[in-house]
Amino acid sequence: MSVITHVGLAVPDLERAINWYSKVFGFYVLAGPFEFNEENEKQRNMTQDLLGKEVKKTRNVHLMSLGGVGIELFEFQQPTFEEEPLPAHSGFFHICLIVDDLVETIERIVQHGGKQTSKIWNLSEGKPHYLVYTKDPFGHTIELYSRSTSEMYGGK
Repeated sequence: MSVITHVGLAVPDLERAINWYSKVFGFYVLAGPFEFNEENEKQRNMTQDLLGKEVKKTRNVHLMSLGGVGIELFEFQQPTFEEEPLPAHSGFFHICLIVDDLVETIERIVQHGGKQTSKIWNLSEGKPHYLVYTKDPFGHTIELYSRSTSEMYGGK
């Protein structure tokens, strides 16, 4: 059995991203922010072992949702976020969050610099199975569901 515990996202400004995910989705800081600077390391280190030797300076934080799944945000300072463009349709594509009210959440997303990128779709006629695509201000696609994946797609 496997359970998703968190998703890692690269962002250009850690404080701005913490603020955005907290205000829009109610995530809270679980741990950090942590700082890594290669100049302060005297030996092989976990950060470069996990992220690559080219990473010289970074900050990260663990945010937690009330549902128990987290987001780990990384601010890559060397190399910077802007030096590596987000792939459009390869690798990581999107995260999906269940929200209580799609319209209200979309309004908060837009209010705080994100955007709605699709219309709201109903997957099952006569059932409250809605989804919509949005983007955070950093370019990540965030899909919103009105129900769990198992409820939305189970039995199809």
